[in-house]
This record gives sequence, C-alpha cells and structure tokens, in this order.
Amino acid sequence: MSETATPATVLTDAQRQRILDAVDAAFDDQIAFTQELVRHPSVRTNEQSAQDLIFGALEQRGLEMDRWQLDPEDLAEHPGAGYVEVSYDGVDNVVGTYRPASEDGRSLILNGHIDVVPEGPEDQWSRSPWDAAIIDGWLHGRGAGDMKSGLVANLFALDAVRAAGLTPTGRIHLQSVVEEECTGNGSLSALMRGYTADAVLIPEPEEDMLVRANVGVIWFRVRVSGQPTHPREMSHGFNAIDAAYHVVGRLRELEERWNAEKTKHRYFEDLDHPINLNVGKINGGDWGSSVPAWCEVDLRIALYPGVTAEDAWQEITAELAKITEDDGGHAIEAVATRTGFFAQGYVLEEGSSAEEALRESHRAAFGGAELGSFTTPGYLDGRVFVQYADIPTLVYGPVSEAIHGNDERVDIESIRRITKSIALFIAEWCGVDDEV
Repeated sequence: MSETATPATVLTDAQRQRILDAVDAAFDDQIAFTQELVRHPSVRTNEQSAQDLIFGALEQRGLEMDRWQLDPEDLAEHPGAGYVEVSYDGVDNVVGTYRPASEDGRSLILNGHIDVVPEGPEDQWSRSPWDAAIIDGWLHGRGAGDMKSGLVANLFALDAVRAAGLTPTGRIHLQSVVEEECTGNGSLSALMRGYTADAVLIPEPEEDMLVRANVGVIWFRVRVSGQPTHPREMSHGFNAIDAAYHVVGRLRELEERWNAEKTKHRYFEDLDHPINLNVGKINGGDWGSSVPAWCEVDLRIALYPGVTAEDAWQEITAELAKITEDDGGHAIEAVATRTGFFAQGYVLEEGSSAEEALRESHRAAFGGAELGSFTTPGYLDGRVFVQYADIPTLVYGPVSEAIHGNDERVDIESIRRITKSIALFIAEWCGVDDEV
C-alpha cells in the first residue's frame, strides 16, 4: 500500500479511551517484564538469553515467529553494513509477525534493539547495573532506557490494541534486533531478509520527542608504530604511545573543521557541537620497561547526513597520511582500519502521513501536548529503513538519563505515555476492526 494512502480507520473517542485504559490495566505487568529483561546482561555477543525471553513472549501471543543468526558474509555485500570483528555464532535477530485475516490496512514495523553497551566499572554504579530497581519513579539498570523499555513498549502497545477489542487490519512486524550499538547490522539483516512495511517506529530513549535528523557514525582503529628500546636509551627509541596522542590531536583538528561546516547542513545549524570524535579505547606496548613499539586507539567519529561514509573515510585517511612530524627522529606512521559502524546519517523529511498519525496519537496520549522534534548527534538504526528502503521511520521514545553511563535509568510515567501513544498509533496507522 502507498505510504500516502488514507488510514483504514479513524478511531472514535470511545475506542481511543479503551486503548488507553488497556495500557493502564497491563502496565504493572509491562514494567515487571521490562525489569526481567534488564536482568539479562545482553552485551554484544551475549544477547541470546534476552532474545529467548523476547521470543517466548512473542510466541505466547500467537505471532508468526522467525529467528535467525546474522551472516557476516551476506552483510558484507551490502553498502550499509558495519565491519565485524566478533563471531556471530549465536547472535540472533527475533521477529514476531501479526498477520490479519485480510490485510486491508497499512503495514508497520515496530523495531527495537536488545543489545546494550558494557556496564563499565560496577563499583562506579550506586547499585548493580542488572538488578532493575525502581527508585523514585525511575527504572534503573543498563539498557533500561537504551532501549529495553521501548522494546517492551512495542509489545505491550500491540497487546493493548487487542485487549481493547480491536483487531489491527495491517501486517505488523515486532523486531528485536542485535548489533545496534556497534554496526547497525541487526536491523540491516532484517531488511535484507525481506521485512519491509509502510512505516517503522523505533522507541529509542528520545525525551518524549521525535528525532528529525541524526548523524552517521564511523568506528575505526588507528595503529601507531614505534621503535622499542630500553628506557635508559629512550632517545634512541620512538614511543608509539606518545605519538598516538599527537595523532589524535590531528584528528581533533579534522573534527573541528567538520563542526565549522554545520551551517551547511540542514537541522544541524544550531547544535553546539554535532560532530564528536570519541577516543573509546587505547592499548599499547608490551612491557613497562620498554619504549613501546605500538599503540592502538579505537575511535568513533560522526558525519552529517548527505556525507557518505566512504567520503568521510577518505578525509580521515588523508588526514592521517599528512602526519609527517618526527618523534625522536622517526616519522609517525598511523594506519587506520574500520572496526564497526560505517553508516551515513539521515533526515526524516517533514509531512509524511506516518508522522501526522503519530502527531495525533501523541496529542491523545499526552493530554493535548504537541509532538516536539529535535536533532541528535547520535547514531540510530532509522537510517537503515530510510536510506535503503525509503520507509518513513519514526524514532520516538521515553525520557531517560545516563544512557551509556553509570546509573542509567528511564522515567516510568514516560514509558506509560509512550506506550499509550504507540498503541494509538498502531490502531490509527494499521486500521482496526472493532470486535466489541
């Protein structure tokens, strides 16, 4: 069906209220299930137990089930794939599909990622990152905000529509994907498997707002070579770790040049610092009493929508090639390799019927408040569906704090509001038959 087609159903006030009431009726169970999911530490390559939980919940609801392991060789053929440095053995996507008896409404993908970033030093948290405690109206834990609360909201939103006595008339795919935090290969694999729809909704932690635009991301590693000697003869050696600081400094200059170009990029003009270079990991040397012969630095840098990852990569490698300063009489050699994300950013163009439907649903769920939008300097899987399938993708989710940091948490009442909004959106977008 065309994305611009008229919605199959315009909900009555009574139908909307039944959906809202259904969300409230199941909300304690929703939060309990979210807590259970948070207790599964689904860091990269260890998502299986969390995916088992999701699979069981989807299967229990009578959905058509699909589960498959990502194939790095197949993915490598796609221009949007990230580079893979880990084994994908046991790294699975899970999709549950609702199919109406007669597909008269518009189709929808409800997407979310199960993978979470590492918790870091646990002693820096105020409590265990995995105990999923509720404190003063916030659900705590690694992945609570990013994005297990949104993933579960998708499931319970569909539950609410059906519990309200309404049967969606459009096909709905509930996706729990891996690899969002490092390559984007999970959502890309789902697209390559044939999962498409008239719209996509991804409830990432986005402050009760809609993302209008976001950056692309490249992950890469720079290896700097040195000349080992004994410390008593340091002047005859070449310290690769010292040199790595210089290399990162040169990349900071590239970062600042890209930030200076923000006025040329729509929606990024008013951001303070949209292009961020992050030094995420450093490793080097072999012995405390040897001048180090090598140093490797893992980095992440952003790029604007409209700038291809390949073009940005050419600028990065050209900058490294220009480093000719000497350290101890030796030219610095810095070689970059891609290690994960190799992704272009995207813009959600205004005026789609999907956005208008979400705007109406947001008003109803948020007591008449208008739907806000913003631009983020972070990565989102929405780029997969926008760039490679031309599907309007709504990234819209609950209020959170400290994602990727210590004491990550998500606001519980925001989860409730977002779940109501998603449920109303499902009914409006896909259309419903009223069985009451």
